[in-house]
Amino acid sequence: MKCIPISLVASLLAVLFHPCPVSGAEGDPAPLPGTQPLTLEGDITSLLVDGVDKFLLRETERSVERRAAYWHRDFTSAEAYAASVEPNRQRLAFILGARDARVEAPELEMVSAVGQEPVVGKGTNYEIRTVRWLAFGNVHGEGLLLTPTGRDPVANLIAIPDASQTPEQLCGLQEGIPTESQYARRLAESGCRVLIPVIIDRNLGPHLGRARISARQFLYNAAFELGRHLIGYEVQKVLAAVDWFAGHDAKRPIGVMGWGDGGMLAFYAAALDRRIGSVCVSGYFGDRNHLWEEPIDRNVFGLLEQFGDAETASLIAPRRLVIEAARAPEFTMTTKEGGAPGRVVTPAREAVEKEIARARALVQGLQPADSLQLVVSGDGTGPFGSEPALKAFLNSIPLAASAGAPKLQRPVENPAARQLRQLEEMDRHTQRLLSISPVTRREFMKNQDAKSPEAFAESNKWYRNYFSEEVIGKFNESVLPPNVRSRKAYDEEKWIGYEVVMDVFPDVMAYGILLLPRDLKPGEKRPVVVCQHGLEGRPQDIVKGNHEAYHDFASKLAERGFITFAPQNLYIFTDRFRSLQRKSNPLKKTLFSTIVPQHQQIVDWLQTLPNVDPERIAFYGLSYGGKSAMRIPPLVPDYVLSICSADFNEWVGKNAATAGTLGGYSYVWGGEYEIFEFDLGSTFNYAEMASLIAPRPFMVERGHFDNVAPDESVAWEFAKVKNLYSARLGIGDRCEMETFVGPHTINGKGTFDFLHKHLNWPK
Repeated sequence: MKCIPISLVASLLAVLFHPCPVSGAEGDPAPLPGTQPLTLEGDITSLLVDGVDKFLLRETERSVERRAAYWHRDFTSAEAYAASVEPNRQRLAFILGARDARVEAPELEMVSAVGQEPVVGKGTNYEIRTVRWLAFGNVHGEGLLLTPTGRDPVANLIAIPDASQTPEQLCGLQEGIPTESQYARRLAESGCRVLIPVIIDRNLGPHLGRARISARQFLYNAAFELGRHLIGYEVQKVLAAVDWFAGHDAKRPIGVMGWGDGGMLAFYAAALDRRIGSVCVSGYFGDRNHLWEEPIDRNVFGLLEQFGDAETASLIAPRRLVIEAARAPEFTMTTKEGGAPGRVVTPAREAVEKEIARARALVQGLQPADSLQLVVSGDGTGPFGSEPALKAFLNSIPLAASAGAPKLQRPVENPAARQLRQLEEMDRHTQRLLSISPVTRREFMKNQDAKSPEAFAESNKWYRNYFSEEVIGKFNESVLPPNVRSRKAYDEEKWIGYEVVMDVFPDVMAYGILLLPRDLKPGEKRPVVVCQHGLEGRPQDIVKGNHEAYHDFASKLAERGFITFAPQNLYIFTDRFRSLQRKSNPLKKTLFSTIVPQHQQIVDWLQTLPNVDPERIAFYGLSYGGKSAMRIPPLVPDYVLSICSADFNEWVGKNAATAGTLGGYSYVWGGEYEIFEFDLGSTFNYAEMASLIAPRPFMVERGHFDNVAPDESVAWEFAKVKNLYSARLGIGDRCEMETFVGPHTINGKGTFDFLHKHLNWPK
């Protein structure tokens, strides 16, 4: 369900043909007094987005040198080292979403139908059975178990396929993987017991009858909102198998090997669990600074803050880590498929070698010495699962000669049915988390002190800081002097309009339109309303043209005597802005990590204007601007009130629900892939965000026919806000919701009255 009812065609037409303001009204480019002339030509909005893109790419490069501040390695012994990096290990588990308790003493269950041969295949000195095991909640791992015959296993290994592969292909029961790359089979032939788990593929659906996006993205979407992750779910399945090995055969070594997505899972599993003594990562290890270009199901919030692949490797040291530089499972996904764009390329050999050198430098001096080994297949683009890689992985265990494919004993299961089972189990787990998330958030917010508005504001400081640092994300970059430039853009009967540009960070500017009523008197102080557009919008849209959603609300407020400012926010140009979210997330940042300092710079400047009352600056936004109204005022305290129009709802459910009433309105089905915010389900739904605005006035504007959400879910969430203001804080007059018979639009009646009342400005 779209945040704003603008079709893709209309959005593209707006981008291509939107009339940018000319330099000055009627040929008059005069700047606002006290500012420099604005001389930028072309589409300033496009320049703004480009500048933020440059800034984020530079921040990504700088993240490498900044990671050292999060690590405090102790090299005095292996145990001291492990203890010193344990906080980093716990942080990695948290951001990977590996947070649910695994079952105690899991059992590996052999699966076969009544009257069916239990052995699905036989190879040279080993048998293959279908198995499953309970990992966490009601989520099972499934796959194949290859067990030696006639002797005890020499090691317990987990061989993880890529998302494009099945367990049957990896051991040679079915075609699809070249003989020389069937590493699960080769390991079984060498006397190892080998478990091959199923991992979710990238089938484009539809999933649960609707979602035409990859299966991996579909599960990622909702899990991410609840503080979980498809990566974490699948790592937990691997670690539950490790639990089984350790519980039933503790004397034998445990190892994990994988290629592509399987290499990623093997890498993270070994980083989280020290019982894994040997790991081989093929077709994955390299420079993770391009994470934003990979499939979105690999997007990990805050990964690059502490972890590149070198830092993750340092969690495995001094255990054996074999990196095979080999061809990756190369592919490209575009938005034509219905989901997020992404690609997987083979890591350049030079990049692999450079990252390995970084990893070795990080653990230099560790005793016993780090066992990191690079194996190059061909020139770095050769077949995966090469003999040198297998020998290095097995270490002292001899690698047997290849004996050829095993023989089928009975038909294998339909892989599509197995995939559906796996997908539905993980979806049900996420929906269970969603159902209990109100209780989780209530526990999280329990330290808000509602004895008085003043006590509440004081207790909110910790929560605002958490919201800033852990949810929205905060750049530690110093804000630049504003260096404000402006030019007249409108000259109307009741107001004058100026385009305004100011600096925020290097390459990052703020841009918007300031409207000044013509009847301003020298020395008079007026309230300001910052008016925020929605998705694919521009400041001009809310000034003139009577747009169907905005109805010129910035200029109408100016006609009532308010000073107004309409900022340009980042959510424009479809994938151009969505890629900014992709670049932000690995840095533990979001779009609002940039938008918030832009607004703070705007407000700081507005407070210096001679006719502005710095104590009466309000925020009013529609749709994505309403989304902004829930996130910016909590972190820009100079906004004395906030109005959320055409967006307020049970936001976590809207992002994560795949069933029930909210499931019909949910973003999980669509292509607006930037919308998901990590771990909101455990922290801040819209009621909790509104509590960060309290005790300042807060209002919701809601059309009954607004397809953002049904009336009942909006009322449900708002009831919690009203209870806070009225029952707990005793300031019910500061909290209102106006409903009207209409669609996704500014109504401009109750909200205008709210502004007049709380900004103390006569109608």
